[in-house]
Amino acid sequence: MLTERHLEIFVALAEEEHFGTAAQRVGITQPPLSQGLRRLEAMLGVRLFDRNRGVTLTDEGALLLPHARRALAALTELREAGARERADGRRLRLGLAPEVPAWAAAAVAAAPGRAGERSRITVVTAPTATLLSETAAGRLDLAVIRHPAVLHGLSAGRVVLFPTWLLSPAEPDGRDEHSERDGLVGSGAAGAEAPPARGTPRRNARRLPVAVRPREEAPAAYDLFIDTLASRGRRVETVPVSDERAGLALVAAGQAVMVTADNTLTADGVERVRATDPPLP
Repeated sequence: MLTERHLEIFVALAEEEHFGTAAQRVGITQPPLSQGLRRLEAMLGVRLFDRNRGVTLTDEGALLLPHARRALAALTELREAGARERADGRRLRLGLAPEVPAWAAAAVAAAPGRAGERSRITVVTAPTATLLSETAAGRLDLAVIRHPAVLHGLSAGRVVLFPTWLLSPAEPDGRDEHSERDGLVGSGAAGAEAPPARGTPRRNARRLPVAVRPREEAPAAYDLFIDTLASRGRRVETVPVSDERAGLALVAAGQAVMVTADNTLTADGVERVRATDPPLP
């Protein structure tokens, strides 16, 4: 097997042109150096040095010497990179579901440092199903996902229920479309209707679909959300969106309502109402 020592012997002998000096440079005696050179030549299938008149490179040796130098340089860079990794602390590969609020994502990423652990954080955002697959394959160390989910043998930390808000279109004249919120915003019991605000008659309001991410991204969590809406007596219609920004755009356009855990997500023409009694998942 070709080793770093073989390359060191080759380069040292080529530059020193003397067995004794080359052996001293490599840190071995002359017999092991000669033996290492013979093994290297046998592995490569060529004669590297002409020993008849001192120690001079053959044509083949001169051709292979630059490759040996580059290989040694690459090994040196590899060791130096490893040393930098050790000095910078353990690398932690973190995955975050897109629905995780920014403040929560930042808190998770900052937690190792606050606990006194030196680590280098790499963050990836992907759907729950992808994060579970990547974690199971060892390409992620930790993931914050939507609950519930099938974990396939992965260990789980505690489940946290974030406060959620319903985003719905505001009427141009300032009226609220209350029927969009039926079954979404409680008033003391699941499925209870939100009372009309500022006297808006319910019969004039439209029902809008709920903007949600595709089911395949987190099937169990999606089903829990839909079942929760259905349990409150809401006729559940959904429209898939790629992310919360796209959902917010549909809400602002008056084409959907949306539930979010992002306490900053809003836009002109969009109403925010806390989803409570009990909170929506």
